[in-house]
Amino acid sequence: MSQPTRAANQPYVVDVEAGKTYFWCACGLSARQPFCDGSHKASGFEPVAFKAEKSEKKFFCGCKVSQKVPFCDGSHNR
Repeated sequence: MSQPTRAANQPYVVDVEAGKTYFWCACGLSARQPFCDGSHKASGFEPVAFKAEKSEKKFFCGCKVSQKVPFCDGSHNR
């Protein structure tokens, strides 16, 4: 599998809603970052589903190399 495209050099801060499912873009090609818009087709990547248990701020990975996907772990600083 190839490397994903780095969409940003920082996390995307998103206010998630309890009970809602989000699909994080793993390929970095989506125009709707940090979420999937279907651009991954034929890229070898698949979006990562996340269902919010409560309404809160979440920090979604923008560099696409976090070890804690779909969330930022600071990998963009390395």
